Amino acid sequence: MGKKPFERPVITKINAGMPAKFGLQIRHDPITDIDGVPLQSLMDQYGSPLFVYSEKTIRQTYIEAYRAFSSRYPNVLLAWSYKTNYINAICNIFHQEGAWAEVVSGFEYRKALKNGVNGGHIIFNGPYKSTDDLILAINNESLIHIDHFDELYDIIEISKSMEKKPKVAVRVNMDIGIYPAWDRFGFNYENGEAWDALNRIMHYENLELVGLHTHIGTYIMSTAPYKVASKKMADLAIGLARKFNHHIQYIDMGGGFASKNTLKGGYYPGSDTTPSFDDYAEAIISELMKAEFAPDHLPMLILETGRALIDDAGYLAGTVIANKRLADGQRASILDAGVNLLFTSFWYDHDIRPGKDVSDQTEETAIFGPLCMNIDVIRKSTAFPLLKKGDPFVIKRVGAYNNTQWLQFITMRPNVVLIDLKGKVHIIREKETLETLNQHEYTPDHLQVI
Repeated sequence: MGKKPFERPVITKINAGMPAKFGLQIRHDPITDIDGVPLQSLMDQYGSPLFVYSEKTIRQTYIEAYRAFSSRYPNVLLAWSYKTNYINAICNIFHQEGAWAEVVSGFEYRKALKNGVNGGHIIFNGPYKSTDDLILAINNESLIHIDHFDELYDIIEISKSMEKKPKVAVRVNMDIGIYPAWDRFGFNYENGEAWDALNRIMHYENLELVGLHTHIGTYIMSTAPYKVASKKMADLAIGLARKFNHHIQYIDMGGGFASKNTLKGGYYPGSDTTPSFDDYAEAIISELMKAEFAPDHLPMLILETGRALIDDAGYLAGTVIANKRLADGQRASILDAGVNLLFTSFWYDHDIRPGKDVSDQTEETAIFGPLCMNIDVIRKSTAFPLLKKGDPFVIKRVGAYNNTQWLQFITMRPNVVLIDLKGKVHIIREKETLETLNQHEYTPDHLQVI
């Protein structure tokens, strides 16, 4: 029998609750495998740090979201939000499940086309679409969601020399009881700007108005604002039918659904407080079904949720590289993954777990990344197991935004792997090397020699 490791005694302040015989325990159940693949084998083969995605979780989450809406409404479509995670393999899983593409730039638009998405199944959002972008989208019969009057005027001018009619929708912002209001994007409902845009489109015969779009915010933790937004969108659609005898094809309610991550400053964990897909669906669809749509002109409902579909499927695995004491005596652990890879650390108190079985002993710990920057903080303070140098860790729910907002800064971006439905591991984005960076740089001849 081997000698047990020494665990030094600590005094832990009890903040709440009744202690048991051995005190108030905070358990951190380890994550030793992902979809049955041992964590250590993943890191041994593909390196540390490492992003890992579960295809099984992606597909199950999509099916759950689609069921929540389609069981309540007869015509539902989900469009995958490319800005949330545009790694091609991730996008194509959603497309295989039936999702269209929702993009917010010419770059993302061309990425969707390259992935094989039919142009008619691409929704083009965002405040900036170049002339070339608009011409490409019109020729591909994509759905163009107009953000401002200057864009509307550009489309009108372009349409004069186009054989195909641009298929357009108007993005609407509104007061839904959330402060600060998201009024940067689209046309305002309350001041009549949205109706002004709709009137201009309807009086210009070269444009085809096919839908209405709103996106009320991000990480919305209450379903009540969606009820308000749905009612106002329905009122606009019914107003169009009454005034112009024009029936729109769809209402796009955007996204903004929260995942189960915990926002910084949150009192309760997100896993306990986040509305379910059923909750969001009930709020949106109850208002649409109460509206005075003619039964044969019920518009299709489009959802563009991203974060809630992908966050749970992503993991960031890595290694503890050092432990130290701060000036006030607080324990600090340094990981080999920092905020350059985990941009969402600025928003969330991420759920960090040991990657192997450890003692139940914990200590209030600051968790830092490896960057030579004071802002590289994963968790400012959390009760954490006493991991040693070389021990593995796993951060849960990192699938949204980290692989689109990550930076090549001080350290390079690592491998990203996908575990398929059969447990096979695939590299879906290769780690960067010095050659990756240097191939895009050019040094003038007079600077070649130092």
